[in-house]
Amino acid sequence: MDFVIDILVEERIVLELKSVEELHPVHYKQLLTYLKLADKRLGFLVNFNEHILKNGIKRVVHNYVEPTNNNKLNAFAPSRETDEAKVN
Repeated sequence: MDFVIDILVEERIVLELKSVEELHPVHYKQLLTYLKLADKRLGFLVNFNEHILKNGIKRVVHNYVEPTNNNKLNAFAPSRETDEAKVN
């Protein structure tokens, strides 16, 4: 099965570009799948069909670890404990 990342920035950040009325869960799942298959942590879902572009940019982090008081410095260290994603 082939997949095509729209844009890969500096071999680290995946950009998935859309022009849709509204973003749906399937769009987030598509980006998360690309992050998993490409072994990347950070991606942005960009919907160009917005009056103000910044309203159409969503950040998705694969294997996000919620910071606690004990691990604030390690919050962005890679973790393979979960397949969950954080969407901002």
